[in-house]
Amino acid sequence: MPQRNISPERQGAYTFGMILTIVGLLLFLSTFVSFISHFGDFTDFEGRSKSGMMRAFGGMICMAIGQFIMRVGRSGVAGSGLKLDPQEARRDLEPWSRMSGGMLKDTLDEAGIDLSGQSSEMPFDEQLRRLEALKRDGLLSDTEYAAAKTRILQNLGQ
Repeated sequence: MPQRNISPERQGAYTFGMILTIVGLLLFLSTFVSFISHFGDFTDFEGRSKSGMMRAFGGMICMAIGQFIMRVGRSGVAGSGLKLDPQEARRDLEPWSRMSGGMLKDTLDEAGIDLSGQSSEMPFDEQLRRLEALKRDGLLSDTEYAAAKTRILQNLGQ
């Protein structure tokens, strides 16, 4: 498995964001628990309503902030869009790009499509159908699709 060079600061930010999201979710859900436990009891209704609304909105705000911090931790400052330096964004997103390339290879392997130019056991028409489906689903670019289709058709002639 390739080494992912993610700094401890980014890992810490991601963890903090996750904790903040969970706390926000618990705050939000506590509103419903409080409502159910006091169902039919109208003593201090106004005070409990204000408290419930504050917990609900506070929880939603904590979840939103937590998700934002997780995004910064996951993608880095430039990768999350806070800093508009494309070189730094590439560097921040490099570990995830490498991982997604592996996922694309797994998808192609699962579909039975070999882009190395070696022949496959699958009939060429099925290879073309699967290749078209990968392109339609957005998993292959136009150039990748054209190169793979050319290889499949060249292997047909051999």
